This record gives sequence, structure tokens and C-alpha cells, in this order.
Amino acid sequence: MNYDYQEHEMFQENLPPYVRYLLKASSYPHEVGEISLIQTHISSVILAGGYVYKWKKPVNFGFLDFSSLEKRKYCCERELVLNRRLCPEIYLGLVSINVSNGEYALNGPGEVVEYGIQMARMPEERMMSRVIQAEGLSKKDLDAVVAALIPFYDNAETGETIQEFGRSASVAINVLENFEQTEGFVGKGGLSRPVFERIKAYACTVLAERQLFDDRVAAGRIRDCHGDLYSANICLNGTVRIFDCIEFNDRFRYSDVAADIAFLAMDLDFHGLSDLSSYFVARFIAESGDKGLLKMLNFYKCYRAYVRGKIGLFTANDPAVDRETVDSSLNQSARYFQLADRYAAIQEG
Repeated sequence: MNYDYQEHEMFQENLPPYVRYLLKASSYPHEVGEISLIQTHISSVILAGGYVYKWKKPVNFGFLDFSSLEKRKYCCERELVLNRRLCPEIYLGLVSINVSNGEYALNGPGEVVEYGIQMARMPEERMMSRVIQAEGLSKKDLDAVVAALIPFYDNAETGETIQEFGRSASVAINVLENFEQTEGFVGKGGLSRPVFERIKAYACTVLAERQLFDDRVAAGRIRDCHGDLYSANICLNGTVRIFDCIEFNDRFRYSDVAADIAFLAMDLDFHGLSDLSSYFVARFIAESGDKGLLKMLNFYKCYRAYVRGKIGLFTANDPAVDRETVDSSLNQSARYFQLADRYAAIQEG
């Protein structure tokens, strides 16, 4: 959301003091123009001039723990290291909010009260999500994404420890955790009891087919992946930049390459671009030689759609977000759960 300081004065009361400080142009050592605040369930992201400042919220969801300043700093440092694998020029460094004599300062003197990361701002009109909205996404764009991903996966870390995360028992931890975390939300955000039960039953049926997962391990397809590969995290500005990977929990990145590819394919389906989704998958398989990916595609699409629905529920339940964000998050959750339900109904041949 674009943030107008005076218009949203009442809303500011729900924001941490350091975020309120950062909504003032005088807080920065550079030109900022209009300041925008974007809220997610785990971060406050501030767009200021040519930079983006990302701050982690002090939350603990079990699978993610930002509850202490030390943990938030560690995750900021991990975010820089991991994201520099795909776009090193974007992730500039660690920043802090300091307090001295009762005054906040960005990278200033005194006690550190919060850590964040500074990123170079990319052109918003070239974000893949914006390109999709403008009906401008092309097969050439997807070719460029595939060209960036092939060497990334080829060079991504693997080994016995990472490979174990591709087995059925390990995948089940991530998948079944989603149902545990969302059962209390049944009846909200489009997650009815029948939808919940159908998706869970489908997931459990596939997880029971252990050989499917073992075959992927044997094929060497379990890697230290991106973990959050969808259009909101891709910029198509000449050089493809894929950013904002999962840094807070290794088990969400240590996964089958198919889980990453399925995420973007699902996202394209979500936006009504099923033809481009099929093209992207086919192109990736042709370039990587990973024909076995197709056997896992629908399962991981369903998993990814459900995760996005869950995130919408979490965001809507955050008291720091405004009414518009709550409504939008619940609406998107309903659409994601509907999509996951569609995948769950597909019978594999």
C-alpha cells in the first residue's frame, strides 16, 4: 500500500515506533520521494527512493522464529548470503535502527533496537506480477527465467543431508504442518471443512507413495533451492533477477527442484495463464532433462497453492495490517484454496 503520513495517522498507532520513524523522509540520508509501506505476515517492507528496506516482525510461527533481536539479525545475514546466489547486486547489506538519547536513527549511534536489510530498488513496472497484470508476460520472458534457473540448480548445494529432505517422511513434515496450522481457520478465507479435508486426503495419498520421492532423490533433484519462486519475487528488467528466497528455515529450501518449478507454474495458473504455465514447465524440462519432474508437478502445485492460502490467513490475522490488506488477503486466500482443491481433484494417469 502507498503510505500517506497524515492520512494514515490513526493507523500508525498499530505500527512499531521504528517503522513510524522510517515513514518520515527526514529519516534517510538520501532522497526518498514518496514512501511506501508494504506489510506481510512476517515483514515490514519500506520503499524509499532508490532503495528498499526490509524489516522482520518479532513473530514466532513455529516454522519461523523472529522472536528475538539476535534471531532477526541472524536471518537478515542469511537472507543476504542466500539471495546473493541469484542477484548479488540487489542485496546491498545489513542496516540497523539505533537509539541514542531517546532518538531513532538509521545506522546511527547508540543501542541497536532493530536489524534489517537494504536492497537496491528494482523497477516496479518490470516485476513479473506487474507484467502479468498488464497482460505483457511472454514466452520470451519465461525463456529468460528458465535460463537463469538452470545454472542456479546445477550449482546449488546438495549432498546426503540435503537429499533426505526430498524423501516422503521429510516432505510430509512441511505438508502436514500446513494443515495443523490452518485447521483453526476453517470457515475463514474460503477454507471450508470439505475443502480442507479433500486437500489433506489428496496430500496424504501422494505422500504414501514413497517410491515417487525416493526416485527423485536417486535422480539428484534435491537441492538447496529458492523456496519462494513465484511472480512477486521475479524482476524482468533485462537481466532476470530472482530474489527473496526463504532464509528463515532450511527445510523450506532443501527440496525437490520440482517444488520450486511447481510454485511458479501454480502462480501462472492462479493468474489465468495455464498455457504459459505449461510452456514454462515444458521449457524447463527440455533444458534440464528432468522428465521425472512431471510426476511430482501436481502434488507440489497443490502444496504451493495451499501455502499461499495459509499466508493470506496469517496476514489477515495480523493486527498491524489495515482493513484493505485484511480484505485483500482473505480474498486471495479463498482463490488459492480453490486452486489447491482443483489440483487435489486431478487424477494422475
